[in-house]
Amino acid sequence: MPTFTYRALQADGQMADGIAEAATRPEALRVIEARGLRPVSVIEARSSGRRAVKVAKDSSAPTQGMGGWSLGGSKVSSEELENFTRLLSSLLAAGVPLSRALTILGKEASSPVASAKWREIHSLVVDGMSLASAMARSPETFPKVYTAMVEAGEAGGFLDVVLAQIADFQSREKELRSKVLTAMIYPAVLLLMAVVVLSVLLVFFIPKFQKVFTSVKGGLPLITQIIIATSDILRSYGLLVLVGLVLGSFFLRTWIVSPAGRRIWEGLTLKAPVVGPLSARFAMARFCRMLGTLIGADVQLVQALNVARRSIGNQILVDAVARSIDQVQQGGRLGQSLAECPTLFSGSVMEMISVAEESGRLDVELIRIANVTESELDRRLKTAVALAEPLLLFLIAGFIGFIFIGMLLPVFSLQDYIK
Repeated sequence: MPTFTYRALQADGQMADGIAEAATRPEALRVIEARGLRPVSVIEARSSGRRAVKVAKDSSAPTQGMGGWSLGGSKVSSEELENFTRLLSSLLAAGVPLSRALTILGKEASSPVASAKWREIHSLVVDGMSLASAMARSPETFPKVYTAMVEAGEAGGFLDVVLAQIADFQSREKELRSKVLTAMIYPAVLLLMAVVVLSVLLVFFIPKFQKVFTSVKGGLPLITQIIIATSDILRSYGLLVLVGLVLGSFFLRTWIVSPAGRRIWEGLTLKAPVVGPLSARFAMARFCRMLGTLIGADVQLVQALNVARRSIGNQILVDAVARSIDQVQQGGRLGQSLAECPTLFSGSVMEMISVAEESGRLDVELIRIANVTESELDRRLKTAVALAEPLLLFLIAGFIGFIFIGMLLPVFSLQDYIK
């Protein structure tokens, strides 16, 4: 059985080191927590060496929703932000003052960039600023959803609980995004191979036949003319075509980032045959998990809704949920008000939320809905990828077959001419 060495925080605020045996890392975390400790770091001993893994209760693939990307070491990575969040929660729960906790985190940061950022937050807090306001000064590190949850925790006096919930949410969101990225690797490789194969055929293979085809009487078949024309364009203007594609991608990305372009793009995404339903279900899972997390941390419903809607990501869906929040503020029930957004919430989900609201188990039911939805998303994603693979192979074979037939037809004409 694998052995894990750990460093954890005791109830009195002191650090303790130890060893735990478990089959997997999540099991090791549960073993450590069962000992009354709050794990800070876990190191798994392997036959090929030792791999340090900072504490997290799930997988830790990069994500963008609740953490920053690490670009060339110039920004705080999502893993460092999660470690900061969880350790700060542990220190506060152990009774360590906020200022002292931030000082400890600044000293124990795993990178100079993170250390500088935590020290900056500490300086702002010492100067009298709230933690949420200090974090809001660095939106590239702390997203709006993050700072909104911290603000709710500070206002309610349960900052340590909210920080722990944020860290758990970060872990689960990264795990789901990791599954999406992993599932898209093989289709992306197939698509890249198709582009490379077609480019080689058009640039190097087709020109060798053009001199032979000039002797064909009656002209070339239309298919052959299209293939030869495409080959001429790529050979003569290939570099310009590549530059045009790069510039087009840049301007398209710039347009999508703009408010107007983002709304149009998100609207088109929701209407897409396969991507649309998956995007909507993914947004619903994020919303339900965030809302359940906040309600479980004793955040007021309206405030929790305002924070959770920012985690959706799609502005069209955010606006729809905002209309539902207005109805809740006017005294309406949550389950009925969510009917304003049928794209995000199906009838069965709204019914489950209504029943949970009446029974007082709204936070538990929302987390359960998020778990079920994420499992369903995993199955749907696997199905979509399984269908995409043969479809891409069929398209590759179709394009190659099109070129083969287009090149073969003039050969038959040459044979007739020889006879």
